Amino acid sequence: MSFLTDGLDYDLLINLGISIAILVAFILFRNLFTKYVFQLIVKLAKKTPTEFLTQICLGFERPLGWAFIIVGLYVAMDYFPFIEQHNALFLKFLRSMIIVLITWGLFNLSSPTTGILISVNEKLNNKIDKILLPFISRTIRVILIAISISIIGQEFDYDVNGLVAGLGLGGLAFALAAKEAVGNLIGGIVIVTEKPFSIGDWILTPSVEGTVEDINFRSTKIRTFSQALVTVPNSTLANEPITNWSRMGKRRITFHLGINYKTTKEQIQRVVSRIEQYLRTHEEVHPDTIMVALDHYNESSLDVLVYFFTNTTVWAEHVKIKHEINIAIMGILEDEGVETAFPSRTIYVTPQSNEQYQTMGSMD
Repeated sequence: MSFLTDGLDYDLLINLGISIAILVAFILFRNLFTKYVFQLIVKLAKKTPTEFLTQICLGFERPLGWAFIIVGLYVAMDYFPFIEQHNALFLKFLRSMIIVLITWGLFNLSSPTTGILISVNEKLNNKIDKILLPFISRTIRVILIAISISIIGQEFDYDVNGLVAGLGLGGLAFALAAKEAVGNLIGGIVIVTEKPFSIGDWILTPSVEGTVEDINFRSTKIRTFSQALVTVPNSTLANEPITNWSRMGKRRITFHLGINYKTTKEQIQRVVSRIEQYLRTHEEVHPDTIMVALDHYNESSLDVLVYFFTNTTVWAEHVKIKHEINIAIMGILEDEGVETAFPSRTIYVTPQSNEQYQTMGSMD
């Protein structure tokens, strides 16, 4: 009897060793496949006219590596002495793992920065707005995870319909408890559908001013010019007036040029005419709206209105053009002998008041 028992233990150890060896062999084969065969497949995919196959390969790179382990685990179970290969619970576990790997690959493909969405956007000639891509990506990912969980639940004989019905009955209570979250979600949908701005745009709201970096279901992230990252709830942003400076077709420059009251009307006419002519011939000035005129009489100056737009909306270029035009206006004033005014006051002293002052001085 001891001989038979020793023989059974020996066979058990042999089968256990074979099972472990098979699993290790599949792990080693996975490493070789990932390092050599998969890289070759990616190189061949990159030679195709589109990047569709390349994106699929990159998206399923890691899930495919884990698939070798699952296959190795299934093959090894044929020799594993403690669990049968066709065990119902074991097969359910393997099928669930395959569902997870497929979801993982599709999750990678739905990334807003890499994957199928970028290729689709390029095919549509950028018809999908940049702000819509992350929102679509997150929506697809949530749907993928929800479907994956429901399929795995059904695999383990869980009543998914009962769960959905329970969510429906508790939907009102959940909405009341998460009123702010629902408001932010609706605000995000409003922002995405109305598209008052896109990622990378410079916007101004009563809450913040800066460049839009990201938008998600709950909030929008804006980078200020001091490099601070401000997170604004979508419900707040959707109800605020938004100025999108990046969508300006032209950028305004307006100021009053104060000149001395000693300037003659002929000099004013020549200065106005020359400044307007200079602006109309400037390549960086928008030709539609140019106004140069004597606007009003100030306390200590004659104010000439200068009103025009630059073709560029880039702040640095706009300032450079403004500097160039101001220097040119200074040159025109010098050529015409016109002086700029500054706040001043003229005091008139009559002879009578002067004599009275001298008399008071002698009495002292």
